[in-house]
Amino acid sequence: MSRITKIVLFAVAVVALATALYVHPAWADKLSDAIAAVPQGAEKGQIDPANPAGFLGIPGAPQVNLILAFGWAVWVGWIFSTVGAFGGVMAGVGHMTVFGLGSYAKSFKTTAPTLNKMLTDSIRGSNQFLVGLSALVSSFNYYRMGRLVLPLAVALGLGSILGAWGSVTLTAGKLSFSSYQGYFGLFVLLLGCYLFWETSPKGQASKKKAKEAAKAFEATVAKQKAGEKVDTSSLGVKVTKFSPTRCDFTFYGVEFSFNPLIPLIGGMVIASVAAFLGVGGGFMLVPFLTSVAQLPMYLAAGTSALAVLISMITSIITLIAKGTVFDWGLIGIELIGIVVGSVVGPRTSKYFSDIWLKRLFIVLSLYVGIRYVLRGFFGINI
Repeated sequence: MSRITKIVLFAVAVVALATALYVHPAWADKLSDAIAAVPQGAEKGQIDPANPAGFLGIPGAPQVNLILAFGWAVWVGWIFSTVGAFGGVMAGVGHMTVFGLGSYAKSFKTTAPTLNKMLTDSIRGSNQFLVGLSALVSSFNYYRMGRLVLPLAVALGLGSILGAWGSVTLTAGKLSFSSYQGYFGLFVLLLGCYLFWETSPKGQASKKKAKEAAKAFEATVAKQKAGEKVDTSSLGVKVTKFSPTRCDFTFYGVEFSFNPLIPLIGGMVIASVAAFLGVGGGFMLVPFLTSVAQLPMYLAAGTSALAVLISMITSIITLIAKGTVFDWGLIGIELIGIVVGSVVGPRTSKYFSDIWLKRLFIVLSLYVGIRYVLRGFFGINI
């Protein structure tokens, strides 16, 4: 384990412990009141005090297998750090479907609306803890590799602060799980449809710079795999000009430019939607970066990671201030898995072609989107 990984793990542990010790009494009282209001019994939407404690210490709640949680977190960290997106979506799939927390939360829709909404906030907040740590590790790794456009990421991040804070402030404690799941699926489905068009011949025709840079990057990797020594220190991202309205940079000899005001506004809009869904927003940031800034996926991943990190910090702090309850034992195990996946991701992404990374993204988007829209809005499970 590298020194930076140990530092990250230690910092996460200290912050989590301090937060838990500071706010736990208030959370415990709030959760106890919500549980006390639930009808007792063995039926759906009821709580039997005789059952063993599960998620959040609630009697009869799902007991998440910690080995499964660790493995799923490794997958979340890998896909976020590789594709630059979809980590929050996969974290949500894990918490809602794989661990069974979604069905459990939904069972209290009519019998205990307050507990239903508390569980919903806990799920979307837990997603953000995973994505935030993955974004931290990925940002560091991609920056060292020269695959992070810092001015672009900062512009997106500044906009995301206002967007994430406003969205969480307006929705915390007010969102039922069914609505959350439906909207979650709808946004992911729309994204999958957009990316399907983007990978078509017509969509690819507008990505000349991105394709040129990706081709140059892949050619360098091929040389390295063949045993040739290539000095890549001067080929990574180099900012050549910066002003409030224009930023120019190069990547593997290809020139790019953007107006910082556009990602500032884009970051605010994307973060507001992402915070509402309880995900990182990378699944919207990546197409934004590949479309507006014409970046190849090799740059979009690292640049979106830093923007997501800023958004996640804002959103998590706001949720904590609103008294959201968390299962710290589960989150702790997942954060360790996130570190493993996030360290491996940037080192393996170079072995996947630019277009196939997007196609992987499309398949996952369509499946998750259709399933959750039907489940959340219409009660149909596929």
